[in-house]
Amino acid sequence: MKRLSLTFALLLSCSMLMLGQGAKNIQINEVLTDNVTSIQDEFGNHQAWVELSNTAYSTYNVRGMYLTTDRSVLDNSLSAPARIAKMVLIPNNEKRTSLSARQHLLFFFNSNPSKGGLHLSLKVESGKPLWVALYDGNGVDLIDSVSVPVLPKDCSYARSHDGSSDWVIKAVDAVTPGIENFIQVEETKVAKIKREDPHGFGITVLSMGVVFSCLALLFIFFTLFGIYMKHKQAIKEAIDKQPLKTVTKMGGDVVDLGHKANVVLKDGLRTKGIDKEIYIAVISMALKQYMDDVHDVESGIITIRPKQTKWTRI
Repeated sequence: MKRLSLTFALLLSCSMLMLGQGAKNIQINEVLTDNVTSIQDEFGNHQAWVELSNTAYSTYNVRGMYLTTDRSVLDNSLSAPARIAKMVLIPNNEKRTSLSARQHLLFFFNSNPSKGGLHLSLKVESGKPLWVALYDGNGVDLIDSVSVPVLPKDCSYARSHDGSSDWVIKAVDAVTPGIENFIQVEETKVAKIKREDPHGFGITVLSMGVVFSCLALLFIFFTLFGIYMKHKQAIKEAIDKQPLKTVTKMGGDVVDLGHKANVVLKDGLRTKGIDKEIYIAVISMALKQYMDDVHDVESGIITIRPKQTKWTRI
């Protein structure tokens, strides 16, 4: 009998230990105290809310646990019933209290429990700091608590990411009820430009800069190309001018003179050093002299030439 009692006690202790470890995985994840345009409950009302998160990879049911906003429960002299009286019980008849791994659950403050298991009667005043605590089902073990500063409208106080010990005030567009606190959203380039340059001045200056830069590059390119073509045309005209022809002609004359000199040298050997052109020149001069001595060739013209004699006039 003693062995059976001991076994039962060990099983009960292990079960309580496992339940305690499971409860420690439930954390207060995000709180919003001044709800104006944020999430609505199923009745369309904007109520303050608190979000619980299961940080474990196993399912845990938070039913039977307690939420409170009364700091007086921290008094260790209070008995369990006295402490529980200052808390609000998470009801057992709500299926959504069974949180699977990494799941979140919202509870609405300043509401009536008759509206549903997620509606709590805890009073929260906007514009004032708030303390929220989560207690285990025995009303003694403090599972988690957070001191919430005064928050702007529709801003929340949340962990930087699930399970983190760092808390931050999240802007209106960064509030994440019912989902993970840290969401990495890739912003499109168009959205980024709209956010950083809402009036379009930056994109206008950039566009004009690109256009003028392209025009400047085109101007430089065509200027250099025009200079190149101008020099190319000048070189072509210089090649086509007469001095080159003259040089060519002079080169031809030099070649011709060289050829003649070669001929003279060759013929000179056979003519004893006398060039043929000299013979031709002599014959031409003889003929010229003969033609000059011919007179009275013209018809009807008498040619009288004076002739010196030895006779003198007395």
